[in-house]
Amino acid sequence: MDLVIANLPFLLKGAYYTLLITLVSMFFGSIIAVVTAIARLKGNRPVRWLARAYVSIIRGTPTLVQIIVVYYGLVDYGINLKPLTAAYIALSISIGAYLSETLRGALQSVPKGQTEAAYASGMTPFQTMRRIILPQAIRVAIPPAGNTFIGMLKETSLVSVITVTELLRSSQLLIAQYYVYMPFYLSIALMYWIMSTGFSFLLERVEKRLSIYV
Repeated sequence: MDLVIANLPFLLKGAYYTLLITLVSMFFGSIIAVVTAIARLKGNRPVRWLARAYVSIIRGTPTLVQIIVVYYGLVDYGINLKPLTAAYIALSISIGAYLSETLRGALQSVPKGQTEAAYASGMTPFQTMRRIILPQAIRVAIPPAGNTFIGMLKETSLVSVITVTELLRSSQLLIAQYYVYMPFYLSIALMYWIMSTGFSFLLERVEKRLSIYV
């Protein structure tokens, strides 16, 4: 464990990139999810078809393949992305598809009578969605979305294949230097667990905070 302690700053830097990738992907993925869910519920037929195709393709292919396609495949078309940028894009697209289904189910759980009441009071469809439907749907979606976010935290390890120096990649570099495996792998497993537990705690607090409006 002396090697782990000596190289702890390097591992913590990897953990920082793991958290950064997770948070950025969660932010942009959530935007994609809202747009996709609304498109599937409120869009015209071509829009609904495109949204459904996006969700089907992303959910039906491995995240690792998506990362490789974004980073290596786009080079064929003259698009050269930095590893970190490719990680943001690939993981945002991936989490957006999964979250969109969670949000779509949450949107459908809001009673239609509330929408009709909002229209009767003079609200536009946009105002109804923003003020009435979305706040309730988000509260319902938080528990399953939390599981998706925690899964995304762990899936950031996949971007090590495109040389992003996140937590797993950091440990691999140290292992290649010292030829010692178990201490580094156990250490990063502990760090992933700590970060996942922290996310779970925060999500529980948010869920309890929103439950006062029920």
